[in-house]
Amino acid sequence: MTSPRTPRKAFGRLSLPERTYLTDALRTETVGGVLLLVAAVAALIWANIPALHDSYESVSHFHFGPAALGLNLSVAHWAADGLLAVFFFVAGIELKRELVAGDLKDPKAAALPVVAALCGMAVPAVVYTLTNTAGGGSLAGWAVPTATDIAFALAVLAVIGTSLPSALRAFLLTLAVVDDLFAILIIAVFFTDGLNFAALGGAAAGLALFWLLLRKGVRGWYVYVPLGLVIWGLMYNSGVHATIAGVAMGLMLRCHTREGEEHSPGEHIEHLVRPLSAGLAVPLFALFSAGVSLSGGALADVFTRPETLGVVLGLVVGKTLGIFGGTWLTARFTRASLSDDLAWADVFAVATLAGIGFTVSLLIGELAFDGDAALTDEVKAAVLTGSLIAATVATVLLKIRNAKYRRMIEDEERDDDLDGVPDVYEQDDPAYHLRMAAIHERKAAEHRRLAEEKKSARLAEVPGGAGEEGDGPA
Repeated sequence: MTSPRTPRKAFGRLSLPERTYLTDALRTETVGGVLLLVAAVAALIWANIPALHDSYESVSHFHFGPAALGLNLSVAHWAADGLLAVFFFVAGIELKRELVAGDLKDPKAAALPVVAALCGMAVPAVVYTLTNTAGGGSLAGWAVPTATDIAFALAVLAVIGTSLPSALRAFLLTLAVVDDLFAILIIAVFFTDGLNFAALGGAAAGLALFWLLLRKGVRGWYVYVPLGLVIWGLMYNSGVHATIAGVAMGLMLRCHTREGEEHSPGEHIEHLVRPLSAGLAVPLFALFSAGVSLSGGALADVFTRPETLGVVLGLVVGKTLGIFGGTWLTARFTRASLSDDLAWADVFAVATLAGIGFTVSLLIGELAFDGDAALTDEVKAAVLTGSLIAATVATVLLKIRNAKYRRMIEDEERDDDLDGVPDVYEQDDPAYHLRMAAIHERKAAEHRRLAEEKKSARLAEVPGGAGEEGDGPA
């Protein structure tokens, strides 16, 4: 007779290696997210102070680069196509790691974040399309509200002082990785005009050489960095968005360890490049993309023009309903029960937080309305507005449960035996219980010693000694 199968837990405890990787990755993303917030605020101030506005425009539109190679681009263009290639390179490594060593390796575990991410992209697109169909607006921006900005979301968590349990943070990170993958596919398929097949063939040959060198075990940044720049330049001139080159190279890196390796080459390179991406590339992109002119009339137009209203509703309503609905349906039809420590209100709050779309949403907004500078700026203002509303709602929802989260974090991080491994991961290890028994025995012996000392001190305070006749009260 077979024993009944234990239902799988959604948002259950992470494995120790996954938790360690997550902690390191989120620490960098959080710092980068705070820099991203600072850069976005700086851009808005720079672009909206009358005395500084002209200088912002001059710097953003200043061109430099080799014209003979088709790379005489503006500063803003370099930030969007050049620096973001670094961001997508890291995204490619993250995706590869998730596929070979993370949550996406197990199809059952991958179903939850993948379905949630797909629903979290499809529903905002539907919300945008319905809004613009009803209002007679342009359908070109359907993809703008589909992306989640993990760095911005983590920055919000850092600023408001709210801690999420590691399982919810892992879900948010995996969701963002899948989200980035489909955003990349959207950019490649829907925002590629007129291909230059010679340049595209050159980029493909460069990628093949990149892969071959990796397979042969060739090492040295001086080999891969110049080759990567050549691949990027050819991809840019091919008509395919240049960030696709970054993703392709990231996906080629090996992300599983071999005998004798503590970290895979992909993890090592990600560890080196992630600070560059989160701390420099993305903030600089934000600095030259978020500088839109804001006024009372412009902000009011965000809620009256169908294109901008569709973006706001897509981020705030579409993202929340899509991710929450996709998660609930997956749990319902896979018979996965929610972790005992969490409630569906927590999933709803995280879904709301995922409505913060910034980096990729701004990029897609530029691509969708290329040639219409006024509408591009209005859509950017809508992305900022929708992200701010989503952040505000998520802040309220998360603050309500913050005391519960703090207790969960304390339980996750408790290390009473001081061996560097949280106790929750050692409950099945006999050595852990022997260490704890020794610790408690030492504490018990110390308490017995203290009890004897206090007893002796109390007896010494009795005049004439204890038990003598005629003693007064002590």
